[in-house]
Amino acid sequence: VRSLAVTKIWTIHEGSDIKQVLDYAANEGKTVLNIHVETDETYNYDFLDANHVWYERIDHEAAMTMEVCEEIDKALEATICKNLFLCNRQETNFYLLMLPGHKKFKTKDISKQLGVARLSFAKDAYMEEYLDITPGSVSVLGLINDTENHVQLLMDKDLVQDEYVGCHPCINTSSLRLKMDDLLHVLLPAMHHEPIFVTVEDEESRIS
Repeated sequence: VRSLAVTKIWTIHEGSDIKQVLDYAANEGKTVLNIHVETDETYNYDFLDANHVWYERIDHEAAMTMEVCEEIDKALEATICKNLFLCNRQETNFYLLMLPGHKKFKTKDISKQLGVARLSFAKDAYMEEYLDITPGSVSVLGLINDTENHVQLLMDKDLVQDEYVGCHPCINTSSLRLKMDDLLHVLLPAMHHEPIFVTVEDEESRIS
């Protein structure tokens, strides 16, 4: 649970002109003790709190390697999902695929299940336009920003067997542990997104 140390805090959006805020406060005869700049990450926490969703958070170095992700998994006691932003060949349909980190995306298999032209990784520009996040920070919580439902969520069917799910709050220097039940039955309906469950082959099972 996040708490604030002072009571007189003005919250402004990222990119706002702080000097204008201070000038306005002075004209209104108000004293500003602290200014909290609200970033996209903050919106995620507000969304979770507004929907009464329990979560645990840890902060860490930027998760850019599998070694860092493995350490995060241990600390969080939940597997951080691999999130892939995909599109069809025509770049008319977009998908966010969630799968366990040890599984590999095979475009032929998933494309066949969806009945669409061969899937590939979508351009970063579409990711920023529809999910308002940047490469390296892709998260299911980015669907909060997809108010026009440009992106279809795909989930590996094996994920629902887990009690918890790990994800970034749209920034890769923090990670959250959520209850899978809350994601499926509270958060996704609140984001007006419904997942399509797909089968992603487990290479480890195949080998054994």
